[in-house]
Amino acid sequence: MGVCQQAVARTTSETMLDRRLSVAPMMDWTDPACRYLLRLISRHTLLYTEMVPAQAVWHGRVERFLAHHASEHPLAVQFGGADAEQLAFCAREAEAWGYDEVNLNVGCPSDRVQSGRFGACLMAEPGLVAELVAAMREATTLPVTVKTRIGIDHQDDYASFLRFVDTVAEAGCGTFIIHARKAWLKGLSPRQNREIPPLRYEFVEALKRDRPGLEVIINGGITTLAEAEAWLEHVDGVMIGREAYHNPYLLAEADRRLFGDSDARPPSREAVVAGYREYVAGELARGARLSRMSRHLVGLFQGLPGARAWRRTLSEGAARADAGTEVIDRALAEVTDRAAPEAAGMRASA
Repeated sequence: MGVCQQAVARTTSETMLDRRLSVAPMMDWTDPACRYLLRLISRHTLLYTEMVPAQAVWHGRVERFLAHHASEHPLAVQFGGADAEQLAFCAREAEAWGYDEVNLNVGCPSDRVQSGRFGACLMAEPGLVAELVAAMREATTLPVTVKTRIGIDHQDDYASFLRFVDTVAEAGCGTFIIHARKAWLKGLSPRQNREIPPLRYEFVEALKRDRPGLEVIINGGITTLAEAEAWLEHVDGVMIGREAYHNPYLLAEADRRLFGDSDARPPSREAVVAGYREYVAGELARGARLSRMSRHLVGLFQGLPGARAWRRTLSEGAARADAGTEVIDRALAEVTDRAAPEAAGMRASA
């Protein structure tokens, strides 16, 4: 079966999963608490876990890495690994734990990831990536997708990128999430690899043009819904990363603008805080620390009066070991107190 035939043969579940907008998997950031918060803001945006080490799941830490709240769906899990047996096991576990998609990381350039022979360095071994995808597809009925860069080191021409995609597509992968930068495997930190290699959006556009049967999701440097809307004229979906974390309320209009949900009404920030406060209270009762959850709230009021006080109150208050939901209440009062005078002034000048 050829590349285009493989793409057409994508499973029904893969076709039904709406990837018009997703939030990228981000280590130490997109944990269950973060995902719960984002789901309060957008019902339809596809969310991803942090990268889960396949070896950790293989060695028994299944619940630690795969447990999640039912409200997080639609939800995809991303695995990092290079062992077909381990990744097949992970795919089976992902289905058992109720995930909607299994994703393979072929984009992370960190030294720690490379030492395990996975992440971006796998772009040098397209045949192995194809084997991994085939093993995962054999183990699950969930869609198996790949998140990758456009190249590594001096292997950064479009022909090499296309050969990589074709090889993996032949193994049955019909969906590719493309971070439109290459990665330098040596000499740059993960952060520098997100900023220094130039964005080459033309690679992603060309892939969609040359392989129209594939589902192509673009990632890298996109920070607004307006940009996402524009990209949906050329590709199948858009993935937003750090901007969605630092300014989570940007997702508030996504259901209406990108997913066509005319009944969707953006929740107020105060409603989001109330919903998240309830979640936090439950987690605190189970022994979690506030700081692990309140950190995700920091950017919720970005750009509004009182945002600085909101951030300061959360950060300082959550540092105490016994901190509880009262810290969130105080932070919200700071925002409300500062916003009220400005609103009154605007009414007086109208």
